[in-house]
Amino acid sequence: MIDEPHWHKSSYSSNGGNCIEVAANLAPVHGVVPVRDSKVPAGPVLSVSDSTWTAFVDGVKGSDI
Repeated sequence: MIDEPHWHKSSYSSNGGNCIEVAANLAPVHGVVPVRDSKVPAGPVLSVSDSTWTAFVDGVKGSDI
């Protein structure tokens, strides 16, 4: 169902450390990307606009970190 978040963790997070999960499947219909702490899945969820999420990802991909 498109209204249910499908949480995804980065493949770079395989060490079990501090990670976030995103549910980008909600962006096309609702225009938001929910983000949560993978260690506290029942905790708070931050919802950012799909354009903000895209800008964040593009910024990370372009960084030298």
